[in-house]
Amino acid sequence: MECTTNTRKLIVDLFEINALKFGKFTLKSGIESPVYFDLRVIVSYPAIMEKVSDLLWDAVTSDVEFKHLCGVPYTALPLATCMAVKYNKPMLIRRKEAKDYGTKKMIEGVFVEGDKCLIVEDVVTSGTSVMETAQSLDQVGLKVTDAVVLLNREQGGKNMLASNGIQLHSVLKLSQVSKILEQEGKLSKEVVDEVEQFIVKNQFQNGAVALKRKQENKEESEKKKIKQRLTYKDRKEVCCHIVAQKLLDIMEKKSTNLAFSVDVTKCQEVLKLAELIGPYICILKTHVDILEDFNQDFIKSLQALADKHQFLLFEDRKYGDIGNTVKLQYGSGMYKTSEWAHIINAHTVPGDGVVKGLKEIGLPKERGCLLIGQMSSKGNLATGSYTDASVLMAENHSDFVFGFISTSQISQNPKFLHMTPGVKMAVGKDNLEQQYLTPEEVIVNRGSDIIIVGRGIYQADDPVKTAIAYREAGYNAYLQTIV
Repeated sequence: MECTTNTRKLIVDLFEINALKFGKFTLKSGIESPVYFDLRVIVSYPAIMEKVSDLLWDAVTSDVEFKHLCGVPYTALPLATCMAVKYNKPMLIRRKEAKDYGTKKMIEGVFVEGDKCLIVEDVVTSGTSVMETAQSLDQVGLKVTDAVVLLNREQGGKNMLASNGIQLHSVLKLSQVSKILEQEGKLSKEVVDEVEQFIVKNQFQNGAVALKRKQENKEESEKKKIKQRLTYKDRKEVCCHIVAQKLLDIMEKKSTNLAFSVDVTKCQEVLKLAELIGPYICILKTHVDILEDFNQDFIKSLQALADKHQFLLFEDRKYGDIGNTVKLQYGSGMYKTSEWAHIINAHTVPGDGVVKGLKEIGLPKERGCLLIGQMSSKGNLATGSYTDASVLMAENHSDFVFGFISTSQISQNPKFLHMTPGVKMAVGKDNLEQQYLTPEEVIVNRGSDIIIVGRGIYQADDPVKTAIAYREAGYNAYLQTIV
């Protein structure tokens, strides 16, 4: 959208009410940014909110046909509401998650299958939030070809949406905002230059976002669920990380993509299960801090079993503190995790520091790290921009990070492996809101590489027989993806 007198005035107004902030900000995703947008404050300024809704409407109405509006929850909801009321356009509401009671609908409102819906958003970075809303609308038969946003951060979201058939219309662009504020005497040239450098250095590629829209044609959709992928052998040639190479070698030789999460509280129980299940797995995942009788002799025995049955050890510590603290947690203390665990994982909430700290200890020992990009528990916050930032952090530290804990493929770069927890033979959830998916759903439809199974195996009447069944289910799902 061209910069008119109205848009120039809006930029200054947003700056004056602190909806646009410049300085040093650590985003919730962990990335340090020179600019922060808090557009939620505009609900306290009715005149500005009306101006924003008018400009959003003007940005699309000249060449876009649509029957409904749907605001991305939550900041865009009042904007969509203003547009719907003022211009007499029916509105739909997308829930963040379906309720467990009542109608259990994800989309609220009156519509007919095949209707076109315009998505309204406040800020677009990678485009993930728009894609999530488009996916929900697709699932109930609505068509989405366009979205309108107040501010495009110019970090790849427009291209990603275009690759999924959605044209993004924007009122403002980040580079435009900073330049106008400089012209108005609100920002220095140094700040403007810093913003421009930030945009260039923090780009989300088209393939970095895992969500892909379901096509209207069901037959085409079913075909797209199964995408041909590299074999483990070919993947090993692409991966440069030594842990990833070892893991793929094991997966190929043992014909397994099963990781066993042995969450029991006695060392002898762990060793017994490792002996029984070891021949059928590529990874044994531990939580050593739940062991009531932990000792270093146990670790020696566990390492011997890992060598005997050819699997890697993954300590699911989920490091999430500042760099200096995680260095001590990883390399010191009673567990001395860096001495024996091939794989660890970390939350990205603290930012780059958590990876840098762990890397100082683990890289010289040829260890590897997984970043937690998504989680399988209901209501978790590892979504949207958090997930995107985790992918970007992995790219920046790919000498140490070789993959993700996620519920789906969040990076299409084949050097990164995806491991998905919460896998059972039937879809469901437990009483603590852990949500379960099937091996086929995880590997074929969601593009993951490794299934993580815990209670489904060690609580079974016959753990060995059950482990074999999971190995076959996971590996057969993989075979579907390479034919």
